[in-house]
Amino acid sequence: MTIRNLEHAVSPKSVAVFGASVRDGSVGRVVFDNIVNGGFEGEIWPVNPKYSELAGRHCYAKAADLPGVPDLGVIVTPPETVPGIVRDLSEKGTRAAVVITAGLTHENGLRQAMLDAAKPTLFRIIGPNTLGLIIPPVKLNAGFAHMAARPGNIALLSQSGAIATSLIDWAADNNVGFSQIVSLGDMADVDVADCLDMLAGDARTRAIVMYLETIPNPRKFMSAARAAARIKPVIAIKSGRHEQAAKAAATHTGALSGADRVVEAALQRAGILRVKGLAELFDAAETTARFAPLERARVGIVSNGGGAGVLAVDQLMDCKGELAALSLATVDRLNTTLPPTWSHANPVDIIGDAPPERYKAAVEAVAADAGTDVVLVMNCPTGLGSPLAAAKAVAELTSEGKIGGKPMLTCWLGEHTARDGRRILQDAGIASFETPADAATAVSYLSDWSRAQRSLMRTPSSRSEDTTSDRAAVLAILRQVAKEGRRMLMEPEAKAAISAYGIAVPQTIVAKSAVEAEQAAGRLLKTSERVVVKLLSRTISHKSDIGGVELNLATAAAAGKAARAIEARAGKHALAATIEGYAVQPMVARKQAQEVILGVSRDPIFGPVILFGAGGVAVEVMDDTAMALPPLDDVLAGDLIEHTRIGRLLAGFRDRKPANRGAIVAALNGLSQMIVDFPCLVSIDINPLLADADGVVALDARIEIEPERVEEPGPNPALAIRPYPSGWDRKFSANGARYHIRPIKPADIALYPEFLARISPDDLRLRFLSPRKNFSDQMLKRLTQLDYDRDMAFVALDQSTGALAGVSRLSCDPDHTTAEYALLVRTDLQGHGLGWELLRQIVDYAKADRISRIEGIMLTENIRMLAMCREFGFSIAHHPSQAGLSLARLDLGWSR
Repeated sequence: MTIRNLEHAVSPKSVAVFGASVRDGSVGRVVFDNIVNGGFEGEIWPVNPKYSELAGRHCYAKAADLPGVPDLGVIVTPPETVPGIVRDLSEKGTRAAVVITAGLTHENGLRQAMLDAAKPTLFRIIGPNTLGLIIPPVKLNAGFAHMAARPGNIALLSQSGAIATSLIDWAADNNVGFSQIVSLGDMADVDVADCLDMLAGDARTRAIVMYLETIPNPRKFMSAARAAARIKPVIAIKSGRHEQAAKAAATHTGALSGADRVVEAALQRAGILRVKGLAELFDAAETTARFAPLERARVGIVSNGGGAGVLAVDQLMDCKGELAALSLATVDRLNTTLPPTWSHANPVDIIGDAPPERYKAAVEAVAADAGTDVVLVMNCPTGLGSPLAAAKAVAELTSEGKIGGKPMLTCWLGEHTARDGRRILQDAGIASFETPADAATAVSYLSDWSRAQRSLMRTPSSRSEDTTSDRAAVLAILRQVAKEGRRMLMEPEAKAAISAYGIAVPQTIVAKSAVEAEQAAGRLLKTSERVVVKLLSRTISHKSDIGGVELNLATAAAAGKAARAIEARAGKHALAATIEGYAVQPMVARKQAQEVILGVSRDPIFGPVILFGAGGVAVEVMDDTAMALPPLDDVLAGDLIEHTRIGRLLAGFRDRKPANRGAIVAALNGLSQMIVDFPCLVSIDINPLLADADGVVALDARIEIEPERVEEPGPNPALAIRPYPSGWDRKFSANGARYHIRPIKPADIALYPEFLARISPDDLRLRFLSPRKNFSDQMLKRLTQLDYDRDMAFVALDQSTGALAGVSRLSCDPDHTTAEYALLVRTDLQGHGLGWELLRQIVDYAKADRISRIEGIMLTENIRMLAMCREFGFSIAHHPSQAGLSLARLDLGWSR
């Protein structure tokens, strides 16, 4: 796992500070003082050959002189010394260090020398060029921040030391505490993904907030982010939303930042809630950590001031929120308790003189409405009502910040008068905000997070059963293009390729000359009112740029004349020699159709991405597009459509019928499947794709490939999200029962309670190496919601009942060289070959995934498992460092 040895960094019992100093203004002085003054209760050993004593502590010259093995090294020495210190610490037995030193770069070779020194012992390095590491629960402040952070349950990961210190400063005045603060620095070793993996299992961390400038190793990041976001809220700021800012971020980090729309799509697919400003980070963290995701967030607002309610609605609409429509029964109920002058609508304005009793009655009524999912209660100071009394009344209605199980958020406006009211609400566990905009934005976090969580739960397959595809036909086209040394497909080739994946195209006749174009038009005009003539060229891909398209031709003669005109225009551009012929097609006239664009491109960070939006010749001007990471399924494709303005037009308006949404979704899924199947694809443009109530048809298509990669098989290794591994289903019989073995799915979490209930306590102890009675919801999510990249699991299901009978799983190291396996079979089904079949499935998968070796750690008393491993060909040895455990190892023959 990528968190290997990181526990030494985040829970150290001893720290060695290399470069500790007494010199005023030096980083070594500040870092050492921060550790000592922070109250760290473990051993603190300064290391600097210049001193024999430092701040009353014995100072050591080098790592070898230390009286013990430090859990964590903190390095603040000149860059050329760092590789040697890492090597010395590694030989001493230390397994983690924070390298605050800057100047270890690719160019001077010191970065690689440091990594080479760390590699033999899996020594972990945070940094270099980092602010440091702060672990408030253990009173460790191993960095040069200007102040300590208070303990709490929010973890902060930052790619900017300056942003980290700013957030620490802000948190001090806003009663926010931290479980960990990791300044990532240059991320030579430990990166964002490693920290996310670590924090996902950290019981002290309730929510994770991140400041990101770049995302290295996108598949690793997506895997870790998805794993963490399934368990706890993950909130991020990703800088570089605009081109100029992205360039500045790239200059800062020395790495690509990726197109912002792609980043947006990636974060949402990973289940991460993205916010735009630093002030929003902790509001979002508090809100999402307090409440579960909501399928809908219809907001009921109660306020003693109409203007405040209007401001909240404005912000709610800006955030694409939803205002609850109060039922007639709720309005009648409010009529009995509120003055006649109340607003009679949502927001519920209970008038400025509202006493506590009126607040209680209105809030209870709105919360009881079935059409309300979230309650927002607001108070404006007046001379007729006490904000303090109103806060006490509202606080009495809630339990754990909820009323009737629904989230309650509050906004007591003002400062001098409102301060005490907000304190009462906060002490009661109720989320409280200072402005209507802040409160409404917080509501949007719940719905945005819910949408992100919905995307997170999708696991599209590498071979969609719902998508029409003929891979062999497309491969034949691509082979011919590659044989001719071309990167661009001609239009008929491109249309044939997308047609093979279920995207409708008009009939096309290829004509070699103007005469043939006239003849082709004559045939098509028997069934069509008009035809189109287009230039065919292996070198000219944008035909309209040179007048290579003639539309709306009513006669065969007009088609012939159009072909000759195209040839003449090409000649003016000295391109006549490149003409291969003409494509003649029916003129598709669908008056109520919308023009949309479907596309594929490669992002430098996240690899293949899919684009959807408003199409036609003005696509860049309209700028109405959204992006998604493949693979897609029906739900994800539908979400992509809804992220565009044209998506609303496609739903129908005035006299226009809704477009056939299923056909658009199928086209997007077909495009997604092409990306999965063909790693050689560089880009695809389908523009325009006409969409109306009758379906879709692609009028033009462009495809670019890498010819040298045409024979590479899918699934595409460049995908940032590995698809659900299709083709790994198998059926077998044992002891009269039939079983279906397949890769695990998130929905399988529902099968676990019954499965675990039918496993004996002793079998659970043998599987988990210690007694275990309870399995938290978080743990079950981690067991069932995998990324299929570093982690894999197979389930065996009873075909007659659908019950879970057994599970086998693999967990790979970061290099994809070694994987640890585990196996669990229901107690009443053991001894019938089920465990053997599950083990065989996991070994076959590991071989196909080119994993070099699989290992299993088991109690030495687990005789049956050890015997099965020996029979299977595993070598068995005592665990090298833990008594009572055995290590089973199977070499698979791959080398990396």
